[in-house]
Amino acid sequence: MRANIFPVYNSSLVVYKEAIGNLNGINFFKMPKVETTTLVQLKNKELPEILFITTYPPRECGIATYTQDLRNAIQEKFGNSFALKVCALNAKESDYKYSDEVKYTIQTDDEEQFVQIANCINADKNIAMIFLQHEFGLFGGENGDYLLKLMAHLKRPITTTFHTVLPNPNPTLKKVVRRIVDCSDSVIVMTNISAALLKNDYGISNHKIAVIAHGTHLVTSNETAPNKSKIHLADRIVLSTFGLLSEGKSIETAIEAMPKIIERFPDVIYLVIGKTHPEVLKRDGEKYRNSLYEKVHELGLQNNVRFINRYLSLPELMDYLQRTKIYLFTSKDPNQAVSGTLAYALACGCPVISTPIPHAKELLDGAGINFDFQNPKQLAEATIKLLFDPKLLKEMRLNALHAISSTSWQNAAIAHIELTKSSLAKRKVELKYELPKISLDHIKRLTTSDGMIQFSQIASPDLDSGYTLDDNARALIAVSKHYELTGDVADLELITTYLDFIIFCQQEDGTFLNYVDRDGNFFLKNQDENLEDSNGRAIWALGEFCSYQHLFSEKLLNVATIAFEKAFMKSTDFLSPRAIAFSIKGLYFYNLDKDTKISKVIITQLADNLVSKFRGVSDKNWKWFENYLTYANSLLPEAMLYASMSTGSLLYRKIAVTSFNFLLSIIFRDNQIKVISNQGWHHKNKSANDFGEQPIDVTYTILALNTFYKSFKDEDYLEKMETAFNWFLGKNHLHQIVYNPATGGCYDGLEETHVNLNQGAESTVSYLMARLVFEEIQNPKFTTKLTDSILEAN
Repeated sequence: MRANIFPVYNSSLVVYKEAIGNLNGINFFKMPKVETTTLVQLKNKELPEILFITTYPPRECGIATYTQDLRNAIQEKFGNSFALKVCALNAKESDYKYSDEVKYTIQTDDEEQFVQIANCINADKNIAMIFLQHEFGLFGGENGDYLLKLMAHLKRPITTTFHTVLPNPNPTLKKVVRRIVDCSDSVIVMTNISAALLKNDYGISNHKIAVIAHGTHLVTSNETAPNKSKIHLADRIVLSTFGLLSEGKSIETAIEAMPKIIERFPDVIYLVIGKTHPEVLKRDGEKYRNSLYEKVHELGLQNNVRFINRYLSLPELMDYLQRTKIYLFTSKDPNQAVSGTLAYALACGCPVISTPIPHAKELLDGAGINFDFQNPKQLAEATIKLLFDPKLLKEMRLNALHAISSTSWQNAAIAHIELTKSSLAKRKVELKYELPKISLDHIKRLTTSDGMIQFSQIASPDLDSGYTLDDNARALIAVSKHYELTGDVADLELITTYLDFIIFCQQEDGTFLNYVDRDGNFFLKNQDENLEDSNGRAIWALGEFCSYQHLFSEKLLNVATIAFEKAFMKSTDFLSPRAIAFSIKGLYFYNLDKDTKISKVIITQLADNLVSKFRGVSDKNWKWFENYLTYANSLLPEAMLYASMSTGSLLYRKIAVTSFNFLLSIIFRDNQIKVISNQGWHHKNKSANDFGEQPIDVTYTILALNTFYKSFKDEDYLEKMETAFNWFLGKNHLHQIVYNPATGGCYDGLEETHVNLNQGAESTVSYLMARLVFEEIQNPKFTTKLTDSILEAN
């Protein structure tokens, strides 16, 4: 029988339609800097393709789901860089109805087809490279050696992912695996144990092996999930297992542990989630599932074990996992290298009790407990121990989230593309990160009727941390800009809340206090700290808000104007360079429509202060205002440029450019940004710490680059803006996302080896401010208006 080895649709026609159809969603910021005829050319341009050779939905198997998730993540992160297509592996006598991304299919029991499909792929000029998913049993022949027919003939770079690496291989198996590796440009495994097996048992060189953990789905805060009653769990203590059911999962181990568990905790319910594996169903019917039913009845567990024998959508599955107190993983296969179900459970913050497969050995340090294969006694003891210790359970939940955070599908996508970047470059593929959709979800989660809460524990707002003037001032700036760009009326309630908080913090003499507790009382530390920067930030927020004369009600503008005019004269007493710079920005924006003489006088006085600081410190090799670089550094040259635009001073302009270029030369290296570390700062004539980067500093850099670009039209500023924003999206030394698209929050910092997962107000608002810069750039109406105002000032 001859296979369908030809494309399942007309490739060139579909690519053409895709190019046309995507025009409305083009990110114009990412378009090449050439004439607008490029848009017409794009209609006829076929994107280079990455081809996945793999099983694929609707076929039901773990690798099919894995590949779909990986493909979707790469699409989300790099969608305009290339097209993502699939060569689907079909089992004998299967007839799947595939989605459009499936370009080829192959019957894996037909040896001849492996050569035919290789010729087809080689003739397809659009295919730039191949991701091949390998599992024993997927491919025909002895140890799946039909695959070698395909790989030996392919003339494209191949990256092979081994989902299982068997220890102690016999000579035949070892030969097959080594030949697969020889035909691959690189190979991926998902655990360090698997990497060690490839090296020690198969003799594979380290340089070919990359460890990229199984991807996981980002989830929102547990507090945002629906109530348990919606899935009829009431107040039960939930234990769960999910996945396609087969004898290898050894569910009976957990069932046999249940009597001891419910002796101590009678409210426990164990959920066995998932359909029977289709291959098992085809071979044995429901024999295994029925044996589990019988065991439940035999042990009298009908009220404590529930089978959910159906396919769950991803949101529904995540909902169940977020309600799970402890996840049970009972596989009896010691050679199972990795488990997607285990990874998904950890991503939902589930402490895990697991048999000691390699994946569990590596991940469960502090996030769960390993027990021996098919040992219900140990499983029961471990479960009882955790249920008796809520504090330990909470620690394990946090440890689970921290252990798994780097494995999000977004990070997996970045890791795959980083690994293959050189191969893609040879095909002249230009990698571009996609801009995430704007979300105010976490902004709203952090905001109460009183103001914006300061900190979060992961994505759950920590009301005990109270509120700050700093965060509410930034939030007023960001959400006001969002309202200007989108007209979303839901923003008005937030804006009013932040403005009211700022007014609440203002004292009779016009100054501001910064720290407020959850009950609306001012913290005593307001008396002990220098609050100049907080006061300057409030002046900036009020001044910028007052510039929206066309946008807000007269009542709101009057409230802001009174507060601003009460505060700005105090700025002349500031000693802090950043407080001075914040004030200059506020005065500049306030004066856009009013053009008052006093504002220009104060701006001049403040800018002269910065000039004095610059002249007192700078030399041939250090063009700066202080003997050190700390936080919000970009703010200082940006303020000098605003002062120049307000007063016409060429001196201010020169210092702005000189100091900014000096700063950029330090923080932009190797085509990425590394802002000044908050662990020791960067002192003149001393080496600096490279780690401890905060989102707020990246945002201040983007804001300043935007101001300089609009003033000077230098494309280098625009390119650096994109590079800086990509820091949030994964272009940083860890190659990990700092913005979480599931929560709408931004992580609090990038450390040497990990991301700080807390998503507090400062980082989340900072990300939104940066993201809105690009939204404004893509809106011709606002770009023209802003450019005209700056040109007029110049």
